[in-house]
Amino acid sequence: MTDLAAFTALLAPEGQTLLAALRDYDPARELAVASRLRRDHPAELVSAALGQARLRQRAVAKFGPEDAYRMYFTPNGVEQSTRATVGTYRAARLKALGVGSVADLCSGIGGDALALARAGISVLAVDRDPLTAEVARANAAALGLDGLIEVRCADVTEIDTSPYDAVFVDPARRGGRGRVFDPEAYSPPLSWAIDAARKAPRAALKIAPGIPHETVPDEAEAEWISDGGDVKEAVLWFGTEPGARRATLLPSGASLTGRGLPDPAVRPVGRYLYEPDGAVIRAHLVAEAAEELDGGLIDGTIAYVTADELRPTPYASAYEITDTLPFNLKKLKALLHEREVGHLTVKKRGSAVEPEEIRRKVKPKGPNAATVLLTRVAGAPTMLIGRPAPA
Repeated sequence: MTDLAAFTALLAPEGQTLLAALRDYDPARELAVASRLRRDHPAELVSAALGQARLRQRAVAKFGPEDAYRMYFTPNGVEQSTRATVGTYRAARLKALGVGSVADLCSGIGGDALALARAGISVLAVDRDPLTAEVARANAAALGLDGLIEVRCADVTEIDTSPYDAVFVDPARRGGRGRVFDPEAYSPPLSWAIDAARKAPRAALKIAPGIPHETVPDEAEAEWISDGGDVKEAVLWFGTEPGARRATLLPSGASLTGRGLPDPAVRPVGRYLYEPDGAVIRAHLVAEAAEELDGGLIDGTIAYVTADELRPTPYASAYEITDTLPFNLKKLKALLHEREVGHLTVKKRGSAVEPEEIRRKVKPKGPNAATVLLTRVAGAPTMLIGRPAPA
């Protein structure tokens, strides 16, 4: 049975019965579960159902349980699909721009198409892999969105996008050897995606957050998006604000836009230390965040902002600093033992020392908590000791 045939069998009543029975199964007991199910069902169908059940469990982190247990996945689809919160944000932004129809090129299992359709946008979802396209079609039907989503199995380079208000392209950034870092090694290459974007009234290109700024076209807005503090992606927007740089933080939706500020001045460590969100750092907007905080850098090469006053900000986590010490493990161990610190958080930026190595060597013990930040201050290896500042 081919992969496509096995997937088609899952959509039939017997396959649906198996999937429903496997919703809450324990993967650690898979052998016993498989043996039991094969008494009443074909072995190949049981294997396909078990595989799909595993994928659904993995997909909960991205799509939530309500959608994940109704959707269908491929291994690559789970790995590469957009987290639902990010897709929802991007779809809402397209809707706010007046977009009513989108050509979703390299649509994969349809995660972005689903978000677009839920925003009231009609979607042409295109993928060249027959199984992936069939999974996307099944997902649209499973979530009741097939009236807004047309799935087409085709080469995206042959699609006429002129009838659509916008183009969305999510090139594959993984190859046979894992993650691809060269944008021209994407499938399709980033240069092709940019050409397709330039031909559309509006466009959004999903790219890796580590893309060099110098490769961003002058007419594109570049936006880095984090969710829960983790940087998830960058997006090149066409037809919005040419040359703009933006960091957007989910779930709050707070968005910081670049103003072309010079690098903040380096100053001594103050009472508070701010750790900018990863999207702010990737977007090169630490200066904008520091200006809001009336702060400066502890080192010209380190994205830590220091200030004497605590100010609320969605763009950084704040720590109240109690001690600034040259890096010395013996002194750190003595200080933590003196203060009976047993709950130790170790963070680092600009230090070669691993947090787990610190924890192993200082052997924290006691009822109190502390945070140690390993970094450089004016070029010197330094330990900053403190605690999260009040919200």
